[in-house]
Amino acid sequence: MPLMDSWIADRTRNFDSSGIRRMFDLAAKMDDPINLSIGQPDFDVPQPIKDRMVEAVEDGFNGYALTQGIPTLREKLQAEIDIEYGDPDRKVFVCSGTSGGLFLSALSMINPGDEVIFFDPYFVMYPALVELVGGVPVKLSTYPDFQIDLEKLEEAITDRTKMIIVNSPSNPTGVCYSEEVVQEVAELAERKGICLVSDEIYSRFSMDDRHLSPASYNKSTVVIDGFSKTYAMTGWRVGYVHGPSEIIDTMIKIQQYTFVCAPHPAQVASVKAMDIDITPYIDTYRQRRDFMVEELKNHYDIVKPGGAFYLFPKLPWGTGQEFVERAIKNNLMVIPGSIFSDHDTHFRISYAVDEAMLERGIEVLKRIVTR
Repeated sequence: MPLMDSWIADRTRNFDSSGIRRMFDLAAKMDDPINLSIGQPDFDVPQPIKDRMVEAVEDGFNGYALTQGIPTLREKLQAEIDIEYGDPDRKVFVCSGTSGGLFLSALSMINPGDEVIFFDPYFVMYPALVELVGGVPVKLSTYPDFQIDLEKLEEAITDRTKMIIVNSPSNPTGVCYSEEVVQEVAELAERKGICLVSDEIYSRFSMDDRHLSPASYNKSTVVIDGFSKTYAMTGWRVGYVHGPSEIIDTMIKIQQYTFVCAPHPAQVASVKAMDIDITPYIDTYRQRRDFMVEELKNHYDIVKPGGAFYLFPKLPWGTGQEFVERAIKNNLMVIPGSIFSDHDTHFRISYAVDEAMLERGIEVLKRIVTR
């Protein structure tokens, strides 16, 4: 066993996923849990997309695709991007999920010792990803309203700062950055010569206002998006990245020696997905959000989210682990905020479940609000 331990690379010791695994282990032991921890849509992949996937397999689209993505999908994505941004140097390629896009961004741009700023609370992958490539994570708190403080951001920038990562709508808070903040962050990154990476996987889940990308104000912004959340295709692993051609070409080169390509039949089905109207799904999630906020606002301190499908309430008592363990005893699954944050003050609720389960969850949350 000591020999085995010596084989493990040092970089793997810099991050830990035991908290998430523990939640899944607990869930496996629960009988018909009220599961408000799920980070994916509860609707099924729309039938026309599933039909096209089956057809793609039957039609023989089962071999390797081009590393940069199949032409029909890239062309359709590029046409949308050209209309939105009008930038002749903004190029797109298809990656293996948005996680693949994030990983390729880090591999392509972060050198050992480079500092990467992102905002706390954060998607769990960010600090691990930065450390995996030898970078230095710089977490900038956005508590209590989860909006970016531009003065704090500028103060955090050093001569080692290489990248800023933004995520709006956000996981875990669901908060959307204001138009003013988006513009100011974009212009600050451009002024300082820092790469801005915008994780926009929840872009279609902007419920109150049209989603606004920092790429509208900073042509060098690298945007990461995908089909996973929008069309409930989380297991199909199709994402895409667009940005300056020099950066995209580098990412394609790295993809060739890592992921190779996104799954071929799933790319074919993604072409069909782009024709599907998901407005009814978004309307449903907006109704669920409003219902949850209305039911819980007198019991928990909640910043009303503008998108995604999460709430991030403040803990009414105790630590995140203590509160979550009490919830589990009442057959309710939520996630302690410390998994997404250096602060142990909140917990995450997903309302990507049906109304009946939401009602059951609300009943438990009201019951356990006092110790």
